[in-house]
Amino acid sequence: MCGIVGYIGNRDCLGLIIDGLKRLEYRGYDSAGVAILNEDGEINIFKKKGKVKELESQFDFKKLKGHTGIGHTRWATHGEPNDINAHPQSDMTGNISLVHNGIIENFKTLKRKLENEGYTFTSDTDTEVLANLIQYHFKQKNDFELAVRLALTEVEGTYGLAVMNRSEPDKIIIARMGSPLMFGLGKDEIIVSSDAAAIINITKNVIYLEDGEMAVIKFDGFKIKTIKDEEIYREVMKLDYDLEEIEKSGFDHYMLKEICEQPEAIQNTYRGRINFGNGEVKLGGIESVKDDIINARKIIIIACGTAWHAGLLGEYMLEEYCRIPTEVEYASEFRYRNPIIEKGDVVLVISQSGETADTMAALKEAKRLGAVTVGIVNSVGSSIAREVDAGTYIHAGPEIGVASTKAFTCQLMSLILITLMIGKSKGTISEKELKEITEEIKVLPDKMKEIINKRNDYKFIAEEFKDSRNFLYLGRGFNFPVALEGALKLKEISYIHAEGYPAAEMKHGPIALIDENMPVVFIAPKDKTYDKIISNIEEIKARKGKIITIATQDDNEINNYSDYILRVPKTHPILSPILNSIPLQFLSYYIATARGCNVDQPRNLAKSVTVE
Repeated sequence: MCGIVGYIGNRDCLGLIIDGLKRLEYRGYDSAGVAILNEDGEINIFKKKGKVKELESQFDFKKLKGHTGIGHTRWATHGEPNDINAHPQSDMTGNISLVHNGIIENFKTLKRKLENEGYTFTSDTDTEVLANLIQYHFKQKNDFELAVRLALTEVEGTYGLAVMNRSEPDKIIIARMGSPLMFGLGKDEIIVSSDAAAIINITKNVIYLEDGEMAVIKFDGFKIKTIKDEEIYREVMKLDYDLEEIEKSGFDHYMLKEICEQPEAIQNTYRGRINFGNGEVKLGGIESVKDDIINARKIIIIACGTAWHAGLLGEYMLEEYCRIPTEVEYASEFRYRNPIIEKGDVVLVISQSGETADTMAALKEAKRLGAVTVGIVNSVGSSIAREVDAGTYIHAGPEIGVASTKAFTCQLMSLILITLMIGKSKGTISEKELKEITEEIKVLPDKMKEIINKRNDYKFIAEEFKDSRNFLYLGRGFNFPVALEGALKLKEISYIHAEGYPAAEMKHGPIALIDENMPVVFIAPKDKTYDKIISNIEEIKARKGKIITIATQDDNEINNYSDYILRVPKTHPILSPILNSIPLQFLSYYIATARGCNVDQPRNLAKSVTVE
């Protein structure tokens, strides 16, 4: 969602803050702004609806020289996207300036209180209310740190914020409740951000704030406290990737780069975790709860969006190969429907960023109800990674494109590894099949490369269908969730309406949509569902639908039924969703680029949804 960057140190900070904001553009935003404390002790603010490059054109560089500043990219919640509602926001005197991620739920009540005290407002934002509230307490107490603490004790909702005070120009105060925030320690400088991508070019040494904590950051150091004024000691953590990993490396888009990175990413997910001699899988991060999973009465998988599709596949795999009853829940619904959690239940949460607000809230509810919690996340040190009882990192590397690609397939690989580990321990997977699956995992990256090396084959199909208004994606068994994911990818980046269904469900309503203008994508590997899929294809063909098929390489029969065929190498059924996802990612990418869409920053979307 929104992005925060702040800096205090020995360098002129404007360029550093702007560079940081550009590194956060992938998160999605509709306006941007900076506040710089200049050499005369004045806070100068420039903000603008639109992209960071449009903000830069507004700068008066003479006024923006300084060593302390904050910046923001905003994804609108309260108040439409415009210059006035952009951050930073200030109190009515101009003394306090702040940037804020999250939602202040009781801002209307607080606003009425402040209006009764004579405070005035110019924006529609909840953030301006918070700026005035801090100034209200500062005016009474003449203590910046205390003013922030007192203001936050009145706030209901979520926030990640960075605050400057013209009256105490030697510090930035940051605080967190439900919205990620960290700071990096450089040489005679500290940089604040909501995302490590804005920090990595300055330092790899970072400290993460937890919920209910704030930090006072100065030129010569920092201190961390709770909102209740209890001092905190926090260890410095090391970022585990390099600047080069978040660059495009010659690709036209981050999304294309990340699709092509999947063979290496998958290897990183299983590297060191499989004994290919005997097929044994060991996941050190969940060893402490392995027995809880083996003996689970029920597993509940919680996720949002693409991660939910991975979770649905996890349900299929855990039930088939481990014989554990499994449910998949949308995180956004889980916490509001009084879920039934009993002793012996395990809750598995999946999130690329590890900061998804709905998933984090559902995780806390699951813990409150007594479940054993396990995380599958990509971002080391993220909130979910720190909150769960145990977990495993997918090691996909930074994913900058808003539409998830490599994180999805690496989530699938992590779920496969968990399935194999538990299945072997329970004896529900035969030694023979375990060996077959792990041998196929070993060659999976090479099979993925085969698909990637033929990516230009998708351009012709993309040109044929770039003006379509609707798509249907159909699959059965393990490949029904892949159909859902394929449809989501197309919607996200090309803005073409698309839906995924179990192929047999077409007869129960959606088949009414089929005519000569409807492209239908079938996922049709040569597995136990193949004959049924062929029957479903014939139903569409009889109604003149345009048929695009994801098919196994050696399948010649499919030629009789398809208008267009995208072939993938043969593999074990449990691994086929990984291979079958790649053509769907390419198809979406090339259709979107043919339509002139911004595939890395699709409209209205954010990479990490950190508000409810």
